[in-house]
Amino acid sequence: MFQEKTLTCKDCGSEFIFTIGEQEFYAEKGFQNEPARCKDCRNQRKASGGRRAGGNSRREMHDAICAECGAPTQVPFEPRNDRPIYCSDCYQARR
Repeated sequence: MFQEKTLTCKDCGSEFIFTIGEQEFYAEKGFQNEPARCKDCRNQRKASGGRRAGGNSRREMHDAICAECGAPTQVPFEPRNDRPIYCSDCYQARR
């Protein structure tokens, strides 16, 4: 069913083999896309902090007011007026 494929790394441009074992693993995990980077570039990317462009792994945080207790808090998404925001304590209590 699976055959080894030669892919091109989108970071360094080198060719790498997408092995049968890797394809089976991807299928088992339900991954839809083939790897875009060679193993060296994937490892380098993991070591530098992950997915963010420019190697910046910090999330942008946004100020908000907890809808439950009124305490100031920060969330990793842009708050919208149609959904309540909770501080971590109130969020945990609601779960």
